[in-house]
This record gives sequence, structure tokens and C-alpha cells, in this order.
Amino acid sequence: MSPENWTRVTEFVLLGFPRSHILQSLSFLGLMVTYVITATGNLLIIGLSWTDRRMHTQMYFFLRNLSFLELLLVSVVVPKMLVIMLTGDHTISFASCILQSYLYFLLGTTDFFLLVVMSLDRYLAICRPLHYETLMSGPVCSRLVLASWLAGFLWVLCPTILMANLPFCGPNGIDHFFCDSWPLLRLSCGDTRLLELVAFVLSTSVLLGSLALTSVSYACILATVSRAPTAAERKKAFSTCASHLTVVIIVYSCSISVYIRTSDAQSTLLNKGASVLSCIITPLLSPFIFSLRNEKVKQALRDALKWHRTMASRGYEGHT
Repeated sequence: MSPENWTRVTEFVLLGFPRSHILQSLSFLGLMVTYVITATGNLLIIGLSWTDRRMHTQMYFFLRNLSFLELLLVSVVVPKMLVIMLTGDHTISFASCILQSYLYFLLGTTDFFLLVVMSLDRYLAICRPLHYETLMSGPVCSRLVLASWLAGFLWVLCPTILMANLPFCGPNGIDHFFCDSWPLLRLSCGDTRLLELVAFVLSTSVLLGSLALTSVSYACILATVSRAPTAAERKKAFSTCASHLTVVIIVYSCSISVYIRTSDAQSTLLNKGASVLSCIITPLLSPFIFSLRNEKVKQALRDALKWHRTMASRGYEGHT
């Protein structure tokens, strides 16, 4: 079809949802509970690390930013899914679809950069403790977080502009539960080779580059920890980064699995599964991983609950 005969698609239809009403109802309930728990958990981490003076350190500053990022990530995808399952309207406008895709990859890319910064923070704290406060001062931490966001913004800007300028002339059904880039590319009736090349180079470089830097940091940490004179010191040193390492393993496992290409049907199913893990399950698990393995977070939560009970009892006594 010649370009002048193209009819531009103005909306897409998200098809990656159960067709059974019972499954949709169960999915809606499960997703709603998951979203509430995820939002509550991440907001709790942000609130505790912000208000408790014991957590006003570099590590918890980065953790607060990670929780904020994951709260945004799950909010980019899940509310639209809930609206679709509640109303039965699977359509999404072209502009909203491109915006959702851009925000998803912006936040995902920023996540990679922030995980690198957090691994660098743990490396300096454990391997160079005498210089840690100088090298990782408050202004430096703020600049590193800002650089992570700026890098994520710029990294996905070019592919998004190319995607937005592709011609879409039908069909408009996306076999996914949100506007992922690969299903969108398959719907274009134009030449997508340049975009595919740019997207492959940028996504591979950020994935493998950040993984390499994070791996080097943890290799140095493990080497340093292994030389600690006692088992207690080794356990204490490694416990400060065990939660972060757990999240790193989950995030990179999900991302790498997207690049495993088999048949189209298996690849689509794999992409959906990896997307569920990265934008729904990981933000859900992160607050539990950090809180259950971190004594300061648990103590701050106990103190907050104790303060709340004290204020409630005083208010009750005042009314009586």
C-alpha cells in the first residue's frame, strides 16, 4: 500500500486479557489487591526512610528513590489494566499508548541506572569505608540519582520518537496487556528496520552495560567480605547489600528472559510473563525484601506503630 493510501490508526485494542468473565473477575481482584499492597509497601518504605533520622543515610536515600521509581512503574501499567477489566473497554488512544510505552521504558531504564548507583554505593561503603563519606556525600548522591533519571529520559527518547512517527494502518489489536514496543512494531505497516536496530543497540547496551558494572561491584564486595577475619564480620558486611542483590537478580532475570526468542507464540507468552514479573511482581516484592531483611526498617516500622498506638490511646482518653 502506498503512503498516501494509509489510514492512520487512532487507537489500539489491548487483547492480552482473559476472555472468561470469571477469570477476568479473579484477575481484577488479584490485581487490585496486588496494587494496593505494592503502593502501601513502597509508600511505607518512602515514609519511614524520610521521617526516621536513623535512616537518613546514603543507602536509604537510594532505597527511597528506588521505591518511588517502582511505585511509578506499577502505576503506569496496572491502573489502565484495572479500568479495562472493570469496564470491558480494551481500547487505548494512539497518544496514550505511545506515552505508556515511553514511561514504561523510561522507568525501566532508570531502574537499571539506579541499581548500578546502589551497587557503587555498597562497593564504596564496604571496600573503601575510610573514603566513603567523602566520595558519597549528600550532593553526590543527589547528582547520581538525577543523572540516572536524566539518562533514562534520554535513552528511550529517540526510539519513542521513531515509534510515534511510524505509520499504523491496521490491524490495531495488541496481543499484550499494555503498550509494549515489540507488539506495537509488528502492527506498523512502514519500514521498522531502523527502529529495531536503534532499540536493539540501546536496550542491549543499557542491559549488559549496567549488569557488567553491577557484577564488577559485587565481585569486589565479595572479595573484600571474604577477607574479613571473622564469620560475624563477613555476615554483617554482606547483610547490608543482600536485599539489593536479591532485587538485582530478579530485575535482570526478567529483563534477560525477554531476549530469549523461540517461536512467535512462545516469545509473546514469554514477554507477557517477563512483563508481569518486572512491572507487577518486582515492585510488590521489593518492600518485603528490603523490610524483612533490614533491621533498621523493621525497627522504624515498630517505632511508628508504637507511636501511632500511643497517639490513638491518648486521643481515646481525651474523649473519655
